[in-house]
Amino acid sequence: MRPRRLRFPTPGSKLVAGADFGETMRLVLCDDNLLLGEALAPALTASGHQIAAITTSLAGGLAAIRAHRPDACLIGLRFPGEDGLAGIRAIRQRHPGTAIVILARAADPPIAWEARKLGVAGFLSKDANVAQIAQALAEVAAGGTVFEPGLSSRPVTGVSRGDRRLYELTPREQEVLRRIVDGQGTGQMAKEMNIATSTLRSYVKTLLTKLGTHSRLQAAALASREGLVAGAAA
Repeated sequence: MRPRRLRFPTPGSKLVAGADFGETMRLVLCDDNLLLGEALAPALTASGHQIAAITTSLAGGLAAIRAHRPDACLIGLRFPGEDGLAGIRAIRQRHPGTAIVILARAADPPIAWEARKLGVAGFLSKDANVAQIAQALAEVAAGGTVFEPGLSSRPVTGVSRGDRRLYELTPREQEVLRRIVDGQGTGQMAKEMNIATSTLRSYVKTLLTKLGTHSRLQAAALASREGLVAGAAA
């Protein structure tokens, strides 16, 4: 699915039938609480999304994803007798084209960090309202990631500084960094990524700040030295 430019709801806005949150997606809802899925399904359908399946187990979620090939899966972490992170790892390995957005009962930074390392696209509290979830899905459809404040950049013991810097970048920022290392200029990057040059410059500014560098040259040198991009020497 090729994402389009999105229009996001204003803070505090309420979801209404037919509300335009931008790119819509085919979704699988997977949570041990069936009532949660049944409550979310009509609300997300009202925003234009298609609900391919509602499941209450990781095995059921994997089967639904295999059968329906959804754009994204909204998934819980706790399932009786099953390891939520292990299940998410299996989904990422077998179906990398399906974005994963976790809905958790509590904001647990270490768990969120492990989930981020697995490549999930979002980590939200189950206390989030439907408008917030719909907005998060819009961000994911655009190629971004959505983590609650404080959950996306917390360092973890045993993770190298280079790895931490990489995981603090969104997938789009990681792509920009790879292109910087390859020596691409602003125009070429914007054209190949199908985004405006102003958007590209915004990505560059943000990733330079996250890396603690002041220029693209410094960022490229750091990425090569610490192995922040595939193929770069550690």
